[in-house]
Parts: sequence; structure tokens; C-alpha cells
Amino acid sequence: MKLVEILTEYTSLTLNRPFSYLYDGDEKIDAGYRVKVTFNNREIVGYVTKVEETNKTPIELEEETGLKYGFIEEIIDHTPLLNDDLLSLAEQISSYYLSPKIKVLQTMLPPSLSPKSSALKKPKIAYEDYLYVVNEDETGLTNKQIEILRLIKNEGRVLKKEVNSASIVSKLLLSKRIAIQKEEKRRLKLPTYEEKEIPSLTVDQQKVVDEFIDSDDEVYLLQGVTGSGKSEVYLSLSDYVLKQGKTVLMLVPEISLTPMMNEYFIRRFKGEVAILHSELTPAEKYDEYRKISKGECRVVVGARSAIFAPLENIGLIILDEEHVESYKQDTPPFYHAREVAIIRGKMHHAKVLLGSATPSLESKARASKNVYHLLSLDKRINQQPLPKTTIVNLADYRNIDRDSYIFSLPLRKALSRVLENHEQAILLINRRGYSTTLTCRKCGHIFRCPNCGISLTYHRIDNLLKCHHCGHIELYPSSCPKCGSESLLKTGFGTERIEDEVKKLYPNARTLRLDSDSAKIRTKIPSIVESFRNKEADILIGTQMIAKGHDFPDVTLVGIVLADIGLSMPTYRSNERVFQLITQAVGRSGRNDKKGEAFIQTYNPTHYAITLAAQQNYNLFYTKEMGMRKISNYPPYCYVASINVSGKNEEKVVNLAFNLADYIRQYHIDSVDVLGPITPYLATYDDNVLRTVIVKYRDYKKVQDVLKKILSHFGMNSSLNISINVDPYNF
Repeated sequence: MKLVEILTEYTSLTLNRPFSYLYDGDEKIDAGYRVKVTFNNREIVGYVTKVEETNKTPIELEEETGLKYGFIEEIIDHTPLLNDDLLSLAEQISSYYLSPKIKVLQTMLPPSLSPKSSALKKPKIAYEDYLYVVNEDETGLTNKQIEILRLIKNEGRVLKKEVNSASIVSKLLLSKRIAIQKEEKRRLKLPTYEEKEIPSLTVDQQKVVDEFIDSDDEVYLLQGVTGSGKSEVYLSLSDYVLKQGKTVLMLVPEISLTPMMNEYFIRRFKGEVAILHSELTPAEKYDEYRKISKGECRVVVGARSAIFAPLENIGLIILDEEHVESYKQDTPPFYHAREVAIIRGKMHHAKVLLGSATPSLESKARASKNVYHLLSLDKRINQQPLPKTTIVNLADYRNIDRDSYIFSLPLRKALSRVLENHEQAILLINRRGYSTTLTCRKCGHIFRCPNCGISLTYHRIDNLLKCHHCGHIELYPSSCPKCGSESLLKTGFGTERIEDEVKKLYPNARTLRLDSDSAKIRTKIPSIVESFRNKEADILIGTQMIAKGHDFPDVTLVGIVLADIGLSMPTYRSNERVFQLITQAVGRSGRNDKKGEAFIQTYNPTHYAITLAAQQNYNLFYTKEMGMRKISNYPPYCYVASINVSGKNEEKVVNLAFNLADYIRQYHIDSVDVLGPITPYLATYDDNVLRTVIVKYRDYKKVQDVLKKILSHFGMNSSLNISINVDPYNF
């Protein structure tokens, strides 16, 4: 008899502990296996954390503990899901981010292996049947049977499904002339690329590579201007690490960047690469995960969740565009891939390389204090100057074009010039859809999301109103629900409206649009990017998806249609985000042998985030923004945790939020400030009211125990939902 402790698949705080079950079967059972059990009269999946032998009967155990024991009904796995390194990583993430361990495990594992019931319906291993000859004797065979036998013999082996005659194959199998060999099928077909000569590193690139290799530091920040050749540095360092017999983990922040990085690495390290990101199907994720865990590849390229790839003997972890906030998960367990990468790096004695033209202030501050080793690439790889950038004041009537309220005269002239020269342009607005607000002309009613309270965006392509936060969708109304008027007004504009305007002003121009709407079909992103790179379009219109990492040789113009979007967002990071987005977008222009230019349209032409981004002056922006952060005591001058309370009853939510704030204050911890409760920007979600308490601190160890007590005391007894986001990006 075995006494087994399991975590249930439920992520509720009240169930965040092991439950004991008995197993009296003959199969092997060990920590790290999934099992089926009955819990609260429901069959669920549990994750085994501990197994020990017992000589006591169930009755004796029940008398001793006062508990009633259920039995494990089925053992799902026959090997542990995670190796020791990943189990240790799960423990550390659970502890640091104050998240139930089962939630961390469900995040780390692909859908088919996740410890929850829905995983059992996900795809498993797929096999293909190959036929091969075991007996060449043709005695007694018909001519057609001989034909098929000889075909298989000559080919060595043949896919069963490719042989036209099933009846002949069946008879050859029965007569034991041929046999079937099962081989695991890979459902993700990686593209093939022709080999290219590996470019020689520039003097600056070689200096960075040598400095990285020669140093014994653990974490490095590579700050390189747009077009400075950071990707080639990544490839060269990966090549070095692979030659040392170790493995490489390469992360990118956006799905739109993954195909390009895939190409770089697949071309350089043919047959050694696996891919992991959220746009893969569950079947493809499962196959890639198994491929990695079986040691059949030495390089993994992927987005945020690829940080959990089951690679062994890691020598290098790279985070490209490390500043991008998508590296931070905005749902429990709220982990940040950068911090997880540093933890994994220490576990494997591997080096971690963070790369960006516009590093996050946190990373730059750590580099300035030598916590990170700073590496620099100050010049573009082809010695081309950075784009000539013009700030266009939209409040100045002299810049207004009577034919368009979206494009200014300077940008219109630049677009015309690019089209005449058969070059390419990128137009960016960080807002998708056609119109950002729909209102009633008569009574002023604004169509808002019933879940979030933010205004719904009109999408003309499918004639729907959509919430860009929670995904709520409504049919376009025929009248106002408040007063019945049919006079509705669309205001504001997004990528759809920009595309429509371009087609009106430049009817012969070929356009492509890349945003999260146009990329809903997962194969669309690489096809759109490749089409534009192949000059199948003149103008690419998009959101931030087009601003980072892409290399289009013929782009000589970038137009930022409205740079002000984001400046008014109620977050201390708004200036930083706007600066980074503009800098990255401008950097797409003039990357080859043609000079580039950029136009930034704005109603705030003197705002330092815009003026310094136009100058591509990161260091001055860093100095100025750090001064603002110091005055307000925001990161990186402190750390932050947000305690989020939600529920249906607003009074109860507000009362609990005040109680939590008072609970922390009563400890009188040095250098800890408690703000709030505050009403967040999105004050409602899915019919729940939200309130947030902000905790600022210098030493996490001083507040960690208090935060844990909040979860164990208030989280267990409250009918409301409590979650804690450590190091949040938004509050």
C-alpha cells in the first residue's frame, strides 16, 4: 500500500495544499506523475508530489488521522513530467510570485501534459506506419503483389498510406513478406532555407562577442541601436556555446518576430532547432516539447512560455527586445520571463543575454550599477546614419492637409516620394480597428464594454464592435439603446481606417495590414511579413507588431500617425512605452544602403518622450525619466506588488481592500509604503468590481511573509477573489 500526496488541478487558494490518497495497484507511481482521483464527487486530475510506503490499512490510517482516504483510480504518466531542474524552478516561481504551485505547473507544461482534466482530451503522440521487407521470397505471389513487394524493397521502406492498394498490402502483411514499423510523426513542419555564407562580424560585433565570452559575469545587457546587428551577435554566441557541447534558449517577445528569428536560427543550425510559442496547435506544442525533452535538438526558439522548455545543459539564454512588456504574464502566476531566465541561468551555470535598442529602465539601472554587464553597439552595421526624423505638429494649421484629416502635408509628400521611387513605407498607429468610439449624436451615449467599461471599437471589415481588453463582441447597432436614435457617430481611428485612407489617397499603392486582427489566422503573420519583404506591397500598416525587430531593406520611410497614443495612459510607464515604441518604429527605416526618414505626427511636439525618441537619444531619455521616477519613488527606485481584490459586491470589495491596506500598515515595516486602495484604470471585469492596493518596498524579504499571510488569512476565508501581482507592469 502506498500513501500518495497530490495537488488537485484546482488553482483556488483554499485548495492550495496536498491531499492524501492511497494506491494499492501494481503499477509504478512516483512524484511528478499525473493521476486520476475522485475529489468532491468529481473525477479530476492530480499531480503527485510525494509517495511513501505504509503497512497500515485504510481503516487504521483513518482512525489515526481522522481523515477518510480515497484511492487513486488511474496512473496517467509512467515517467515524471518535469526533470529536477524544472521542478526546482516551479518551486521558486511559486514562492516568489506567491502563486499556487499547481498553477505554475499548468503554465510550464504544454496543453497535452498539463495536470488538469482538459489535458486528457488534448492530442497525444501521432505515428506514421512504414512498410519494409522482411522476406523477399516471391513464390506464390501475384504479379501485382510482386510489384508492390519490389517497390518497397527498392525504396527501403515506404509510407503505408502512400501505397495505393490496401488489399495487396494486407496480403503481404499476412504472408509475412513485409512488416510495419511505427515512427513518431512530427506535426510541425519547419521550413527549409537555402544555406547562406555566414557574414563576418564587424569590429564592434566581434568586440562584444569577445567581451561576452571572456567575462565570468552571469547576466549581460546588450544595448545596440536599431540596425546594429544584434541578431548576428546572438547567432555567433549561440554557435560558440553549441561548440562547447551546451544548449541555447532564444526568446523573442512577439509572435510576429518569431518567424524571422526562426529563419535565422534554422538557417544557421539546421536540424538542431525546436520552436515553442502560443500560436502552435496543441499537437505541434506536444511534439516540439517531446522533441526537446528527448534531447533531439540543442536550440529552442520561442516566445515567453519557451522559458520553460525542458532543455538540459543550458549554456546561453537570450531575450531579444528585453524591454517589451509581453515578457511579463498578466494572469497568474504573473511571472516575468527575464527573471525566470536569470533563475534558470544560475541553475545551469549559464549566461543570460538581454538585448534591446531601448532597454527597460530596470535593466539599464542594473547595468549602470554593474549588476548586469553592459555591452554596447553604437553604430548601424552598414555605417548608415539613423533616419532623418521630423516631428509634425498636428496643432499647426500649416501642416493640415485638406484632403485628409489623418495624414499631414509633410507625411503625404514623403509617401508620394517613396511611391514614385518604388521604395517602401511603414505606417504605425498603436490602435487597431476602424473607429475607436461609437456615440449617439442625439443623447451622447457611448457604446461601452459591459465587462470592462471601456469604449468599444468599431471594426468595419466585419461590421462588429469589439472590446480590445476582454474580447467582448457586439453586432453593430441599428439604433441607440438609450434614446432609440439611428444617428450614430464614429470617432477616432485605427489601422483599418488608416488602410482605408491610404487606398483613397493612393489608389495604385499596394497595402498590407499587420495587427492582431489581421493575424488571427496563425499562418498570416509570417506570410504578411514575407510578402512585404518580397516587395509585394508598397505600404505596411500596423500596430506595435511592426515596430520591433523586422528588417525590410527597401523601407525608407516610417510614419507614426499619432504618437500621442499611450502618453495619457494612467501608468508610470507611459513615457517609457511611448519612447520605446517610437524609437523602435523609426529604426525600421533606412536599414540597408538607402537613406531613411521618419515622420512623427503629434499634438505634443515638445514632450521629451517624443523629442528624444526622434533623436534616438536613449541615454538622455534614461537620465530624464529616472529623475521623474526618483521623485515619485517608482521602479527601479523601489519594487512594487499590487494586491487585487475583485467580486460582484462593490461594498464588500472596497471594505476588504481597505482592510488589506490597514493589515500591512500595522506591521510598520521600514521602507515600505502602502498606497490605496485605488480604483484601477479598468475598474470592472466580467461583471466583477476591481480595487487595488499598491505596496512599494526596497527589500522583498521584508514584505514576502506579510503578503503570504494575506493570502492564507484573507484569501482562504473570503468570498471575494484576491491575487497578488509581484512586479506588475500596470497599476
